[in-house]
Amino acid sequence: MVLSRGLRRFTAAWAVSVLVLLYLPLIFVVVNSFNVSRTFAFPPSGLTLQWWRAAAHSSGAWQALAASLLVGACAAAIALALGTMAAFALQRYQFFGRQGVSLLLTMPITLPGIVTGIALSTTFTSVLGVRLTLATVIVAHATFCIVVVFNNVQARLRRMGSSLEDASSDLGATAWQTFRWVTFPQLRGALVAGGLLAFALSFDEIVVTTFTAGSTKTLPLWIFDNLFRPNQAPVINVAAAVLTVVAAIPVWLAQRVGGDVTAAR
Repeated sequence: MVLSRGLRRFTAAWAVSVLVLLYLPLIFVVVNSFNVSRTFAFPPSGLTLQWWRAAAHSSGAWQALAASLLVGACAAAIALALGTMAAFALQRYQFFGRQGVSLLLTMPITLPGIVTGIALSTTFTSVLGVRLTLATVIVAHATFCIVVVFNNVQARLRRMGSSLEDASSDLGATAWQTFRWVTFPQLRGALVAGGLLAFALSFDEIVVTTFTAGSTKTLPLWIFDNLFRPNQAPVINVAAAVLTVVAAIPVWLAQRVGGDVTAAR
């Protein structure tokens, strides 16, 4: 399809406008982390590294960052295991209720976070009688991270087909040998991409975390709790800048590793 010059210019201008609208506020946050002023004012009245040094010595920020990294890694690991098994079951086998199971697996990511948070909090505290801790946050995050892995792996399985696996079985390979030498090498990119996206999704989650964390503080929660404290405003900008970078890296890596396999949030 050949576009006219005017239409190409309009499309380019529209694309640039959308990108500016999306990323200019993030640039403001990063620039403000070097602002001499203690407020969120823009433009900066001067530049300094003072707030980065203060953030580096903030024990609360480091503990929150460690909690977020741990939750993200554990939730991604659980999602990789369960999401991959679910994708295999739904893509490789035919059974009654298959479409219903697929719908149930994808629903957690479509529900409003506040609904998921209330439901999980009620289940943990009222039904199971479990105290809200870091473990409940991990389980809560895994419920919606599974969808990301499931979508990536299912898309790759759909493209792969089963001909190579059938040929491997016909040649005498066991199920484990077929998975190790035929299936896994083709799935590796989708698994890595799904795991990275699941980690990124968990790392910056705040709504579900609010209802399931108890006294645990992840980095997004720590930022929100300190957002309206005047003395903490510059450090919040630093933490937000770090959060943006750390959350963006897995998404970039997932695109590099996973190729054209994508999953919508």
